[in-house]
Amino acid sequence: MSAVFEQIFQVGFLAAIIRIATPLAFATLGEMFSERAGVLNLGIEGIMLLSAMTGFTATSLSGSLWLGVLAAVLTGMLMGALHALFTVALGLSQHVCGIGVTLFSSGLAYFLYRLIFGQQSVPPSIKGFETLPIPVLSSIPVLGPAVFNQFALVYMAILAIPLAAFVLYRTPWGLSVRMVGENPRAADSAGVSVIATRFQAVILGGALMGLAGAFLSMAQFNAFTFGVVSGRGWVAIALVVFGRWDPWRSAGAALLFAFVDALQLRMQASGLGHIPYEAFLMLPFIFTIVAMAVMSRNAVAPSALLKPFRREER
Repeated sequence: MSAVFEQIFQVGFLAAIIRIATPLAFATLGEMFSERAGVLNLGIEGIMLLSAMTGFTATSLSGSLWLGVLAAVLTGMLMGALHALFTVALGLSQHVCGIGVTLFSSGLAYFLYRLIFGQQSVPPSIKGFETLPIPVLSSIPVLGPAVFNQFALVYMAILAIPLAAFVLYRTPWGLSVRMVGENPRAADSAGVSVIATRFQAVILGGALMGLAGAFLSMAQFNAFTFGVVSGRGWVAIALVVFGRWDPWRSAGAALLFAFVDALQLRMQASGLGHIPYEAFLMLPFIFTIVAMAVMSRNAVAPSALLKPFRREER
């Protein structure tokens, strides 16, 4: 275990936590916006996978990383709009539609990938994002190399956290989102369009989920594989509950999960060969289940979550 602790207190370990937390932060913030508006998006896993595929494909064909990011974001927005169409406009079950979006997006990602790249013995790869050190800040001992020598998408995730908090708590639109998530009838009486606000929140959430998928295939792995998401979408749903539907707390929950995930990777590399590696892989998910079970007992979800709004009904 001394080898594990030696690796923990290294700059590389802190940097790994930040990198692992980045897609989780994007996805968790996206799910949080959707749920704060009253819409549970269980399609997050499939949206991240399809966005990872479209972002990777656009970059591979065009050679432009930012064009790939744009493609991933637009994919997330499109699938978010599809989910909103079923759940907000038509008032269908959010659980069923979310699972349907995940299955549809996953199948579509597999089909398009095989259609474009075929069955290759060596999976295609791209030259992904490179680390972008920030002058002066990256020279700060320990913290500088870990936080300020990262990918551009990492900096976007860091900035997205206070921006999400500002939008949610300090803007009229954020107030509308919270109103339609808590009391859509009162919001409608106050002149707020519940349908439009929920559509906007779900589409914004889809865009953030698209960024999460783009990071996985264009920065973290620089390739697309069918296991590139590996359950991170489902984890993000749990982290929203763990973070009590708050941007700062949700980001903290993502960092905590990333710490456990980075720790299990270090434990695998520490030479504990007598323990099957599957035991280490389970650690982050066991932590998520336990944390969600503990926190969900006192967590208060938005009152109108999972409840469709029909103006004609009273």
